Amino acid sequence: MSRQLDNDRLLRALRREPVDRTPVWIMRQAGRYLPEYRALRTQAGDFLTLCKTPDLACEATMQPIRRFPQLDAAIVFSDILTVPDAMGRGLYFASGEGPRFEKPVRNQRDVKTLHVPDPVDDLGYVSDAVAAVRAALGDSKPLIGFAGSPWTVATYMVEGGSSKTYSHIRGMLHADPQLLHDLLDVLARATSKYLAAQVAAGADALMIFDTWGGTLTPAGYREFSLRYMAAIVDALGDTVPVVLFTKGGGAWLEPMADTGAAGLGLDWTTDLGDARSRVGDRVALQGNLDPCVLYAKPAQIRAAVADALASYGHGNGHVFNLGHGIHPGVDPGHLEALLDAVHELSPDWHE
Repeated sequence: MSRQLDNDRLLRALRREPVDRTPVWIMRQAGRYLPEYRALRTQAGDFLTLCKTPDLACEATMQPIRRFPQLDAAIVFSDILTVPDAMGRGLYFASGEGPRFEKPVRNQRDVKTLHVPDPVDDLGYVSDAVAAVRAALGDSKPLIGFAGSPWTVATYMVEGGSSKTYSHIRGMLHADPQLLHDLLDVLARATSKYLAAQVAAGADALMIFDTWGGTLTPAGYREFSLRYMAAIVDALGDTVPVVLFTKGGGAWLEPMADTGAAGLGLDWTTDLGDARSRVGDRVALQGNLDPCVLYAKPAQIRAAVADALASYGHGNGHVFNLGHGIHPGVDPGHLEALLDAVHELSPDWHE
């Protein structure tokens, strides 16, 4: 879906077209580091209510856009576990423990009960939030929609929540790989429909967050994570640019580029210049400043931004971002220092 935007740097960068400066947005740019977000979260009462109330989700999305006009894109406020929640697995958030599922998926019977949620009937609140943000943005800048990768979402479903060892799902991978494939297949089909609905509602680009793909072996990553992200990219076709982000996935950039995705997200453990030399001009690269740099003083943040821009080098196809989400304890003024540095320093790399 194509629309005329006043600021389309992000979309041009993802197409590896010329831009006057490097576009920038920040993972988790709507979140707890902002006092206005914390107030909104209190107003909502709980995190899921905030996600599931389109007007509130729109407000959360727009807060960083209003505070930081330097941002080149908005990303809809939601969560990667909306799809399994709509599958009836009983998602809830335990205080201090993160997301939990009342009904983990552990056997064939559990998988057979799963259905592909209807994007309107079961997940319409997300599309409504996307549409509300699109209206609030007007034609000013792009809106990014997103979903979790099938593998990452499956880790929460099988483990029953967050995990340090992933013993249940990795055990399933070895003991009953077909069962895991059955689960990942239904998640891939559900995620494809879910993301297509976000595009229909007004998203200009899409992001697939594969937060836990880096926990897999190289062979396991290709079979159980990348295979299903590639299926989603294929199902979406050329509707909008899709960015794949595997945390800890620097070893697999070449096969990731082979999926047909427009861009690859990099965490801070992968050098931008090395990544660019490996994938050439096949994909754009997004990233990859260490989020903890934002705890430093503004002068140090500016120097780190300069280093990242120099690492990528001259030319097109770079979207500036952190290597993962912004931390809740970061001073918003330090993010502003980062954004100002990108604006001031990046034009020299596009002459």
